[in-house]
Amino acid sequence: MPRPEAFRKPLLDLPALLDAGLVAGADAAPLAAVAQGFPIRIAPAIVQAMQGQPDSPVARQFLPALAELDPGEGALFDPIGDEAHAPVPGLTHRYPDRVILHVTRTCDVHCRFCFRREVVGGSGPLPETALAAALAYIATRPAIREVILTGGDPLTLSPRRISDIARRLAAINHVEVLRLHSRGPVVTPERITPALIAALKVFPVTWLVVHTNHADELTAEARAALARLVQAGVPLLSQTVLLRGVNDSAEALESLFRALLRARVKPYYLHHCDLARGAAHFRTTIGEGRAIMDALQGRLSGIALPRYVIDIPGGFGKVALNSDHLSAGATAGEYLIRDPWGRVHRYRDPVRP
Repeated sequence: MPRPEAFRKPLLDLPALLDAGLVAGADAAPLAAVAQGFPIRIAPAIVQAMQGQPDSPVARQFLPALAELDPGEGALFDPIGDEAHAPVPGLTHRYPDRVILHVTRTCDVHCRFCFRREVVGGSGPLPETALAAALAYIATRPAIREVILTGGDPLTLSPRRISDIARRLAAINHVEVLRLHSRGPVVTPERITPALIAALKVFPVTWLVVHTNHADELTAEARAALARLVQAGVPLLSQTVLLRGVNDSAEALESLFRALLRARVKPYYLHHCDLARGAAHFRTTIGEGRAIMDALQGRLSGIALPRYVIDIPGGFGKVALNSDHLSAGATAGEYLIRDPWGRVHRYRDPVRP
């Protein structure tokens, strides 16, 4: 098991992982280049969820691996095209009725498969000048009904700052829904305080989407944090990334989705792993993902089943990986994917690392 001090502060570098017993001494030197490319950050709650097992499904998401040095076939710096649809800094406007507001670059954990790993851990909260420009953009476009706070992780911001952003958005009459995407309730459940919950309720209609990938992440503390949110009237959804070696089986996902339902969280999205640099070893094929979803159809009720989706590389939108949007290409492992606007894009399953 990790040493007791590992449960009291984040693990931020290879010496800390060595002290916690999560990396072997012989592996430290080769992993230095990995940590330089994407810094290590593991919250104490996640260290506890690893249970001292470096090869556990939880640990594989957060411990650096030499496989990250291989960028991977087709890998992109901006896999889902945030910058391609950025009318002003800090804002992504891909769909007519909603925008993504990148309120911070800070996360409490650094997921090794992160599709924003090129920017996460950077400059911290969005500067006031950029935030004001983003809010002004939203205010002048009545078609925007929903604002999604992301980052980084918006719940790393103080309750005061979250309240301020929510209050300013509430003053824009055509914005109807505020949504936050966060790992916070799972990786830093201690952040879910009365002050934070009050901040989440400043905007009249606020939804929280919780990112979690394996049932072992839902510790007693995480479940208690989710319960505090539910009891306060904050509606909860979940998003999960399909990850090789973590949850790429019907059994693992069934266990996760049932655990979420017991915590009163509706499974919302199962994401096909994006083409982030250094994440190729996490990717399944689309065929494998669809087979898992087919198996789950007969095992779980409709409220337990998320939509299996892909963000078409390059910023062409998110679509469900079903026959309505997907057809086979000319060769094995190639697909034609139709985006929300009817355009067709070629996608090839990456070759195994």
